Amino acid sequence: MNLELVTIVVNDYDEAIVFYVEVLGMDLVEDSPSVAGSGVAKRWVVVRPASSVTGLLLAQADGERQVAAIGNQTGGRVGFFLRVDDFAEAYDRMVAADVKFVTEPRDEEYGRVVVFVDIAGNRWDLLGPAS
Repeated sequence: MNLELVTIVVNDYDEAIVFYVEVLGMDLVEDSPSVAGSGVAKRWVVVRPASSVTGLLLAQADGERQVAAIGNQTGGRVGFFLRVDDFAEAYDRMVAADVKFVTEPRDEEYGRVVVFVDIAGNRWDLLGPAS
């Protein structure tokens, strides 16, 4: 058993793809046309870190309820955790891309960590080995 996908509701597919692929360094696994249960055209967009089994389904908001969930999928808590082998490289790449950080990098027992906000407004931990 494994957790295959986690959905992140976003404003725009293409902007989200740029963020997760070019800024965070994930792979675009799939970008296919699809149809919602309501019959509305949508896309099936999956990104995934190269060494991960679990991917993210980027779902463009459809309707007021979903729009309201953008950036608040975990009630303002850090809800996503991205572990990298080279913290400094990932952090520097994200700084260069103007990613919003809500804390300064710090060392914890479990490694180096900094909290950032994704393109939708969700809080993430960027985690790396202890320095």
